[in-house]
Amino acid sequence: MSMEVESGTPTEETPVEEKQGSSALWVITWFSVGMAVAALGIFVGAELRSRYRFKKRTPYDFYSNSGEQQAGEFGVGI
Repeated sequence: MSMEVESGTPTEETPVEEKQGSSALWVITWFSVGMAVAALGIFVGAELRSRYRFKKRTPYDFYSNSGEQQAGEFGVGI
């Protein structure tokens, strides 16, 4: 056992370029994760909205021309 004081600098220092490369990789990774979460949220939201609208249908929604009313079709009498 020696009583020598070790130097305060670590023997394996990472170069600045390596730190910048890894930080850029972290930014790209987190951006990709954020985009995936956003896409999943949009997909799930659209699916929930379509299911909600499906449950709120009326009997008139089953007709092929529901929602397409034109003023000229009423009262023609021919």
